[in-house]
Amino acid sequence: MASTLDADCAGLFCVGFQGTSPSPEVLELVRRGVYGVILFARNVESAEQVAELSAALKRAAGRPLLVTVDQEGGRVARLRARHGFTELPPMRALGQGADEATAFEVGALLGRELRAVGIDQDYAPVVDVDTNPANPVIGDRSFGRDPALVGRLGAAIARGIQSSGVAACAKHFPGHGDTSQDSHTGLPRLAHSLERLEAVELAPFRALAAAGVASMMTAHVVFEALDPGRPATLSPAVMRLLRTWCGFDGPALSDDLEMAAVAAHFPLEVAVPGALAAGVDGMLVCHRPDVQHRAIDLAREAVERGVVSSARLSEARVRLARLVGWAAPPPDRRVVPTGLRRPEALALAARLPSLDAGRDPTAA
Repeated sequence: MASTLDADCAGLFCVGFQGTSPSPEVLELVRRGVYGVILFARNVESAEQVAELSAALKRAAGRPLLVTVDQEGGRVARLRARHGFTELPPMRALGQGADEATAFEVGALLGRELRAVGIDQDYAPVVDVDTNPANPVIGDRSFGRDPALVGRLGAAIARGIQSSGVAACAKHFPGHGDTSQDSHTGLPRLAHSLERLEAVELAPFRALAAAGVASMMTAHVVFEALDPGRPATLSPAVMRLLRTWCGFDGPALSDDLEMAAVAAHFPLEVAVPGALAAGVDGMLVCHRPDVQHRAIDLAREAVERGVVSSARLSEARVRLARLVGWAAPPPDRRVVPTGLRRPEALALAARLPSLDAGRDPTAA
């Protein structure tokens, strides 16, 4: 049986896996104690199958387990019309013409359909400010160029998602909107001053904190004025802004530690204890079981060696426990269709502006 410390450290991680039913590898990680799993397109065949997958994972855990997904609308949506879900345009479409009431409705729709298939957390909304037309990864995922608009609509989306019993997640703190590189493939850097960051990049995150968003996700981006050597995910100086300037005391989650921005520049032996010590509470490791187990081992070793204090581990665990509180019991597959593509959902989608969805930069 895993030790209490091992289980506590496993409980810092959310993991991805291959297949449309629980794989032996993910079941082993669930038994070890991970707090959640993340679903990708590779895990999806139909709404009923997703509901059964969610239920099987939760039954296997025998405890609250968070099932999570990226369901933003537009090009970043794992659950599509072909799977039985209501398809929505990218958030830029809302930024070009929607008010806060409509944004709340969109969020509530996202939440209802996720809740119907047993998904507990949506990694949305994106509240990066779209100030760089050459940005290869954000673009139309952002509501627009105006920080105040992004904050207002992002807060409305988050409140809507959470009104349906699903945890929202604002991303990518402290801002990925002005980069010219994709952190999936490289390590973006920004030289903006703190004053610029407060005025533009950070402002929407402050608004989302005030709106009560359940979680926030870090960006694998170097903010040179604050920490020239480390991306936000590994930087105590950047993470302090989340707690102080933004006033957020909920769980901070890393973007996937297997993305090239981290994996190609910082060994796992540096990334895992570095993120935890910086103030990240939960870490995503989305692909390889050997990396996932090694990440848990490294977190445990960091605590055992005193590199990460037991108090920091406890703080992270307390915050993540609040997030896992959003986990619902296994869904009833028989009632799934009644929660999806309702006439009012299709009518809402039909009245929203449309944009070319383009390529999904987060596909895996």
